[in-house]
Amino acid sequence: MRVGKLRGLMQEAGVGALYITSPENRFYLSGFSGTDGTLLIDEETAYLLTDFRYTEQASRECPGYKIIEVKNSYLESLSEAAAENGVTVMGFEGGHLTYKQYAAMKAKLPGLNLKPTEGLVEQLRLCKDDEEIKYITAAVRLTDEALAEILPAVRPGVSEREISLRLEYIMRSRGADGAAFKFIVASGPRSALPHGVASKKIIREGELVTIDLGAVYRGYHSDMTRTMVVGRPDRMQKDIYNLVLEAQVKAVSVVKAGVKASEIDAAARKVIESRGYGKQFGHSTGHGLGLNIHEGPRLSSKETMVLQAGMVVTVEPGIYLPGWGGVRIEDTLLVEDGGSRVLTKSPKEELMVL
Repeated sequence: MRVGKLRGLMQEAGVGALYITSPENRFYLSGFSGTDGTLLIDEETAYLLTDFRYTEQASRECPGYKIIEVKNSYLESLSEAAAENGVTVMGFEGGHLTYKQYAAMKAKLPGLNLKPTEGLVEQLRLCKDDEEIKYITAAVRLTDEALAEILPAVRPGVSEREISLRLEYIMRSRGADGAAFKFIVASGPRSALPHGVASKKIIREGELVTIDLGAVYRGYHSDMTRTMVVGRPDRMQKDIYNLVLEAQVKAVSVVKAGVKASEIDAAARKVIESRGYGKQFGHSTGHGLGLNIHEGPRLSSKETMVLQAGMVVTVEPGIYLPGWGGVRIEDTLLVEDGGSRVLTKSPKEELMVL
């Protein structure tokens, strides 16, 4: 079904075949989980090119594909596959192939008209099917469980890196493929760093701690951020947290099919700007996720895409004050026709005190 839809997009793009080198797109279309392989999709046949290490695996994982064992080079095998059905115009993933790879293709495939394409498979990946939603939901559950289990360990004297390592261990021990990205564990003034990857810094009494984490399950990602305080919070910590929470809840309430992605960003930004912290909210409000941790649509002021049922997005406004700290709250949501389903279950209703 996915290949059939892709062929329709290929026809619109004016290419009789498409050479796919992106690992995520390869997996999405074929189910091949090996680490080395490419696809060629033409009007009649779907080919998977891989070397002898993976041919048996590919035969099991990729029904409907013609498996080609690469013996000398991928380009030689690609040329043979293209010639089989008389391909003359071949698209390739312009955003993934390097210039060096393109130059080699052009030199070694002189009989083909090579045409760069952009986002053909990614268009199909925007809306998730039931199986994809199941895997993302499982990844979110693993994230929630890992955070709940780690909270007693977030205390004075423990390093950010220790928290990060323990989070990944918990996720993997519960069935995750791995971490979705380098976890952010940023405490005290470091919490003002939107991408403050866990460091050797020791967590201290009274500090804000921002934890941004995600799991990978069956290739699909989750993403969540929670901000907490170790010890008794002061008034400013509570006020900033409550402001970010208000903005996040407002943005979540706007998410539904038929709404422009930019409207979700505007909803969160309006709340924060109304209190004078607009300049301290410098990133977009969220992003899509799936086989990649960052996919379309981007929930930003410049994104014109309209949300569709089946998209999975994050909503994650934040305020960052250099020298003081920062707060971010992030959930993963499934877009539906009448609204959205918040997949993240970790508490956020008030500043978490540890």
